[in-house]
Amino acid sequence: MNFNASFWENKYQKNKTGWDLGEVSPPLKAYFDQLENKELTILIPGAGNSYEAEYLFNKGFKNVFVIDLATSALENIKKRVPNFPDAQLIHGDFFELKGSFDLIIEQTFFCALDPALRPNYAEKMQTLLAPKGQLVGLLFEADLNEDHPPFGGNQKEYLTYFTPFFKSIQMQPCYNSYPNRQGMELFVKLSI
Repeated sequence: MNFNASFWENKYQKNKTGWDLGEVSPPLKAYFDQLENKELTILIPGAGNSYEAEYLFNKGFKNVFVIDLATSALENIKKRVPNFPDAQLIHGDFFELKGSFDLIIEQTFFCALDPALRPNYAEKMQTLLAPKGQLVGLLFEADLNEDHPPFGGNQKEYLTYFTPFFKSIQMQPCYNSYPNRQGMELFVKLSI
């Protein structure tokens, strides 16, 4: 399965973005609202239109970085948030990204990857996190598609990817998911 830049760009160009909530997801909003350190360096990979980046930036978190393969997605963020620094909107491949982040936010990136890349995802996340860094976000706890994104999975499967790379792994059913995702999401918090 080759979900390359042109695949994702085509999705945005044709407005085939059914995963896009059009707003920050409720579980992540609740998590962001309790964050106090505005100096955190935050990465949102495969962020798409990233209402999460917009929300954080507007709350005073100025070290928010977004990476996506689709130029249109990054342009959409810039249209909504003209002051968002261009250097923090990265057009590129997550797996080639260099850097160190205090917090990485997972929001529909993991489920969009070819499932064969899931072990690579876990390892790459660990290398991008600063000491005491955390990967926080949402993973589907549901069987979804087998031949195209979003790809589902379950906690037992996810533990096989993350256990080799993270010291602390918390996964619990989401109590405040968006209505059409009720009972289908895990809130995850992984620390190195």
